[in-house]
Amino acid sequence: MIFKDKTVLITGGTRGIGKAIALKLAREGANIVIVGKTAEPNPKLEGTIFTAAQEIADAGPGKVLPLQGDIRYEDSIHHIVTTTIATFGGIDILVNNASAINLSATEQTETKRFDLIHSINVRGTFLMSQACIPHLKKAHNPHILNLSPPLNMDPRWFAPHLAYTMSKYGMSMIVLGLAEELKPYRIAANALWPRTTIATAAVKNLLGGDFLMQRSRTPEIVADAAFFILQKASFETTGNFFIDEDVLLKEGITDLGKYAVNPDQKLMPDLFL
Repeated sequence: MIFKDKTVLITGGTRGIGKAIALKLAREGANIVIVGKTAEPNPKLEGTIFTAAQEIADAGPGKVLPLQGDIRYEDSIHHIVTTTIATFGGIDILVNNASAINLSATEQTETKRFDLIHSINVRGTFLMSQACIPHLKKAHNPHILNLSPPLNMDPRWFAPHLAYTMSKYGMSMIVLGLAEELKPYRIAANALWPRTTIATAAVKNLLGGDFLMQRSRTPEIVADAAFFILQKASFETTGNFFIDEDVLLKEGITDLGKYAVNPDQKLMPDLFL
């Protein structure tokens, strides 16, 4: 029970990678706060914050708090953080997982889409981190983990979907800045990104449907990588851009076949790698 009595706040925790991380850490004894917008069933999306919370509660001995919230809004962030503190007394780990995706070329990127992905990916991540820092300063082995890619200035990652790349790299720049800024407080700030496409609602509904889902790995590979990162000493493991399978290989986990949605299909590399 490495995470016993730790409080982990996860944005975008209703499904996919966020829920997988929540389940993994709950099994290790953590108290989990999941933040999501889906409170009522949606035919296009799996589950709600309440069904996810029930799964997490069933998974481990820790407690779970589902919070409906939208990190685009400061009052929502304030509610999320204050309710977490009132319930569990502190925050040990923040996982900035909530993200919006849009792979349109520049001419096809509507203003409202540009604003959406930046207000969630960059602004929301920055403000969530900002709101949690005072509480992370009081924690033992505090971590911030962003689900964002390694910074790579190769133009080929910008040309096809400039607005989205800017937003995800914005999340990664937050890691770069916070890692250095928060060193005096021994708060770790790291990024984690998958080597291959992960089977999520975004992949199913927006990117490639079942064709791409069959060539993806399950979110559990990212959750298992996060598990190893978040237990490392915060004062010496910070400012890293981790890749999920590299983390697992370093831990001696060489058989990654169990994570494939369909072992008979060739895996599709993820963006930015």
